[in-house]
Amino acid sequence: MTYILSFIVAFGVAVIAGQILIPVLRRLKAGQSIREDGPTWHMSKQGTPTMGGLMFILAVAVAIFVAGGDLIHRGYWNHVYVFLFALVFGVIGFIDDFQKLRHHANEGLTAPQKFLLQLAAAIAFTVLLRQQGILSPNLYIPFLGTELILPWVVYMIFAAFVMVGTVNAVNLTDGIDGLATGVTIPVALFYLAVSAWYGQQDLMVISAALAGGLSAFLIYNFHPAKVFMGDTGSLFLGGMVCGMAFALDLPLVIPIVGLVYVVEVLSDIIQVVYFKKTHGKRFFRMAPLHHHLEMGGWSETKLFCVFSGVTLALCVLAFVGVMYRYPV
Repeated sequence: MTYILSFIVAFGVAVIAGQILIPVLRRLKAGQSIREDGPTWHMSKQGTPTMGGLMFILAVAVAIFVAGGDLIHRGYWNHVYVFLFALVFGVIGFIDDFQKLRHHANEGLTAPQKFLLQLAAAIAFTVLLRQQGILSPNLYIPFLGTELILPWVVYMIFAAFVMVGTVNAVNLTDGIDGLATGVTIPVALFYLAVSAWYGQQDLMVISAALAGGLSAFLIYNFHPAKVFMGDTGSLFLGGMVCGMAFALDLPLVIPIVGLVYVVEVLSDIIQVVYFKKTHGKRFFRMAPLHHHLEMGGWSETKLFCVFSGVTLALCVLAFVGVMYRYPV
């Protein structure tokens, strides 16, 4: 079975890549700069190698061509499209990480630069999927078994907003050891299950590769983390999460399987708005939500387990909500 091979190859490549990459990053002094306004106890993480996302990006790339090469020869390219889309975001993250390391600061690309690059990638991906006949302007509403039909222009604006928002929400979730990794593994398994249910082998290959690569990365990223994924990894993951949803023509599933991402970004928005409206008061102890809970006494391990467990339950629920999207 190609998806099993894909998982095994990605897992193996990521494990080996970690053994090689982490010492190299240490020698290059590619260490994470910790925000001064973040939790004080995180300062001990200063200097932990970053850009570890390269491990699972490489793992996914190798797996989709080893396990999915025959599918490419047979004309199935969806997994390649999704990977290239996510890779663009990974490159944007890599540039951001490189700028941070170069200037020894926690700020890389400016917000407008990131937004414009991400918006361009989102529009290009949407146009590609439309041209390939993969995407329809019909928004399937999970659980209700009905569709909301939109004009293409409206749909493309919606798609760009969802893609850019999802990518940055995943990026924001990557704030403590293993959190973004642990939350995204169940999401990858959800996409694997849905792809298998719909009989889309190419998407099975890439979702299995993502699950395998992240499972191996977690060996190095679980608390206490030996390496961080950096924006290189978190933006790539965001691209994978929304890219798979759109490739399956199920964008409205993202708020369900990605509820943790949504809550994290909403907590940040609420904090900023409340701070400005009240002239300095805070709604949360610290934003985003995982820092608020940390300051309330939650350990990083507890946060990892609870957030990952909640996501797993939501993924099972979401599967029930979309399993009748297409006749099987």
